[in-house]
Amino acid sequence: MLRTSLLAAARSPLARKAVERNPLTRSVVNRFVAGAHTPDAVTATRALVDSGRAVTIDYLGEDTTDVADATHTVDAYVTLLSALADQGLAAGADVSVKLSAVGQALPGEGHKIALENARLIAEAAKGAGATLTLDMEDHTTTDSTLDILGELRQDFPWVGAVIQAYLHRTLGDAHDLAVAGSRVRLCKGAYNEPASVAYQDKSEVDRNYIRCLRVLMAGDGYPMVASHDPRIIAIAGELGKGRDFEYQMLYGIRPQEQEIIARRGDTMRVYVPYGVQWYGYFMRRLAERPANLAFFLRAMTTRG
Repeated sequence: MLRTSLLAAARSPLARKAVERNPLTRSVVNRFVAGAHTPDAVTATRALVDSGRAVTIDYLGEDTTDVADATHTVDAYVTLLSALADQGLAAGADVSVKLSAVGQALPGEGHKIALENARLIAEAAKGAGATLTLDMEDHTTTDSTLDILGELRQDFPWVGAVIQAYLHRTLGDAHDLAVAGSRVRLCKGAYNEPASVAYQDKSEVDRNYIRCLRVLMAGDGYPMVASHDPRIIAIAGELGKGRDFEYQMLYGIRPQEQEIIARRGDTMRVYVPYGVQWYGYFMRRLAERPANLAFFLRAMTTRG
């Protein structure tokens, strides 16, 4: 019930105004979001790389209502990739792109616009020596996102996919994507989905995550294990013995565990969001874990 309420608040203009206008909010947001601008993302990347961790960077721009918004998001990614290259941070870096932010939901030719814009970002990533991963959003966009993935992979076979364990369909998608050269991030999912398409019980989501993880680890692709769950991390370590894969965690969540994984020689990639449109992302992080919400509430009621 609490998770559902928080996810509903993520789409509420009134809730958004209340949170954004609260002067205490920024200190909490800074735990989960690297900053508002490109230099903030570069600074966070430098600190993570210096600690032995890799990055995937997301420019937060989901509220795309016209072509100009989509173009702005593309420009932000191109600028970011150029800045990373200038600082010697692009090699091995990844950028995560929500297709809704580059035009997918626009009326008429949204799918075509998103494909063209994602291609521009892929070109910039290639030029910088980085990679691109297409983030997955709510279930209504899954087919479109996978179609665009297929189009992009014709020219950029290293473009990564994301699949979400809470969706009923994901085991089949895991089988389809576990092919040579395919980078696949497996996460649990963070949107408010109906029971007709998604598991509602946490234990069911966890079981499906393990089923999908077994498929990816047995395949010929490159699994990216996006989880903060110690049990899943341990299972991934066992299933992944003798093969290449990586762990992924969110910026600001379990940073000490991130460093431990990196120090033992495993690839630990941190998902680094930045940008002024942080509200929706922030609310989904609160909905994912009670500890995140408790941290937020303590900060909102305590000064200094």
